Amino acid sequence: MKAAAMYFPARLPFTLAMFSMFLAGYGCTTPPQDLDLSRDKASDGGHYRVAIVAPTPFPAINQMHSWKVRLTTPDGNAVRGAQFSVAGGMPQHGHGYPTQPRVTREVDDGTYLLEGMKFSMSGWWDLKLGIRAEPGPDQVAFNFVIAPRSQRP
Repeated sequence: MKAAAMYFPARLPFTLAMFSMFLAGYGCTTPPQDLDLSRDKASDGGHYRVAIVAPTPFPAINQMHSWKVRLTTPDGNAVRGAQFSVAGGMPQHGHGYPTQPRVTREVDDGTYLLEGMKFSMSGWWDLKLGIRAEPGPDQVAFNFVIAPRSQRP
């Protein structure tokens, strides 16, 4: 009995540390409940209306995707000749995309091709677009929650 009493206190810090790591990991996999998941919104400064269109409603994990970005003025006119910077990743994990997504070309009036999108795991991802065009520089951010394959419809 004395040996068991000595063993438990020695293991207590390790057990507490493991439990804390478990809770921290769980927190990283649960996105905020009030997360804005809209795929069509005004840019931060109000210069543009931006919509993103994924190739499918539920992008697959570990596959490359090409998306479309529709860029208009607030009153709905297509914005031509825009330039974009692309950033983002997993905010709760502190890493970016496993690829370097970029807007490669304008495929139609105000519609641009975003290539190189890839999600390496399920969870909360964000996409940040910096926009440079005639109405002025602006930015917009989108959020996605990529469900594990087992939870997809």
